[in-house]
Amino acid sequence: MEKERQLLVVFPHPDDEAFGVSGTIASHVKNGTPVTYACLTLGEMGRNMGNPPFCNRESLPKIRKQELQDAANAIGIQDLRMLGYRDKTVEFEDPEKLIQHMGSIIEEVKPSLIISFYPGYSVHPDHDATGAAVVEAVKRMPKQERPKLNLVAFAKNCIDELGEPNIVNNVKATVSQKIAAIKAHKSQTQLMVANVEEKLKQKDPDMVAWLENERFWSYEIKD
Repeated sequence: MEKERQLLVVFPHPDDEAFGVSGTIASHVKNGTPVTYACLTLGEMGRNMGNPPFCNRESLPKIRKQELQDAANAIGIQDLRMLGYRDKTVEFEDPEKLIQHMGSIIEEVKPSLIISFYPGYSVHPDHDATGAAVVEAVKRMPKQERPKLNLVAFAKNCIDELGEPNIVNNVKATVSQKIAAIKAHKSQTQLMVANVEEKLKQKDPDMVAWLENERFWSYEIKD
């Protein structure tokens, strides 16, 4: 994995970072790259409350805030920013204001690489809106100052329309941190974790492949 000067990760929900990119983030941390994670919401509209439930609609934001901090600690992220948007409403934010907000963070952090969602191919409206704002903010930068964009896609049609991911990071060396990050989001992942660990014990090849390989599409801006 190429050493970066600075990594910026931008996702809308707590746990977005855990499943598909936490091994990559942890690898960059191990390489000595500073990481900033900008998380737009606290996932306060999430349907899961733990099993058995250990929180309710009123307490869920506080729980998820702590889970996000715990996940960031597990991965090694020191600069965690919670931006205060409301879950499931990012798509309704003024697009220009959102673009400018993303642009201000990029201007401050000056990343050499940004990880976010691929707009139109990341299933959830908040995902798509976040990715679109990040891409547009980068487009508006002078060409020589633009960071690389490595974007996450998992819509059913993403490979048909985007082709195979051109970046696949093997994160075997940081799988333990990835599992710890997933576990940290206990309210959302409690049942899933038991299944993951059981399949790992069985050396299930699909589970091992999912944990050890993280895929991205590099986004090329056409001027």
